[in-house]
Amino acid sequence: MQAALEITARYCGRELEQYGQCVAAKPESWQRDCHHLKMSIAQCTSAHPIIRQIRQACSEPFKAFEECLRQNEAAMGNCAEHVRRFLQCAEQVQPTHRPSTLEAHPLPAS
Repeated sequence: MQAALEITARYCGRELEQYGQCVAAKPESWQRDCHHLKMSIAQCTSAHPIIRQIRQACSEPFKAFEECLRQNEAAMGNCAEHVRRFLQCAEQVQPTHRPSTLEAHPLPAS
């Protein structure tokens, strides 16, 4: 959970912050009143290209982490090494960068 939250915060921080502010402002009704913001986080994480790449490139360490959590529900601290491996993998993922028209054909200096 912490690993997923760190990745989400890095790439969908604005959505996560808006959701957190809504939850804090509406302690009695946040489930209902902030649902649309929760959905915007989900949309960001499913659409963000780097998060898609991380899911694909790091699926094995993430599966191992999830399995560790299932086996250690009462002692999640036992999975710290799995979290570290997943985050280390995620750090290695480089965004695929396609140059824009301006980058491919820079304007002459004036």
